[in-house]
Amino acid sequence: MTDLFTEADVVATVTRLTRAQLYQFVQSDLVRPQRDASGYVFRRVDIARLELLCDLSQDLELDEAGLGVVISLIDQLHAARQELATLGRAIDALPKDLQARLRDELGRL
Repeated sequence: MTDLFTEADVVATVTRLTRAQLYQFVQSDLVRPQRDASGYVFRRVDIARLELLCDLSQDLELDEAGLGVVISLIDQLHAARQELATLGRAIDALPKDLQARLRDELGRL
């Protein structure tokens, strides 16, 4: 099983996606594939993002501006979740008494 996909692989995998839409999403910077000598190379996360873009553009009829806003918000939410997970791991590494004090302080907010 490969983790990299060509343009042809992507269009075959994301059945609702046309090659023209793929280029539009790349040109709009809504998806950021890697490039090699043969063209664009997509990762699994790009495939998932393209499926979401197809859903949003076709089912909800969002235009390019709307897609940009929604994708930006999703990216921000994902980044916030990663930061929260990092903070959680840092708290878990603290001594138990400090963890308890922190929980008490957070409970007062």
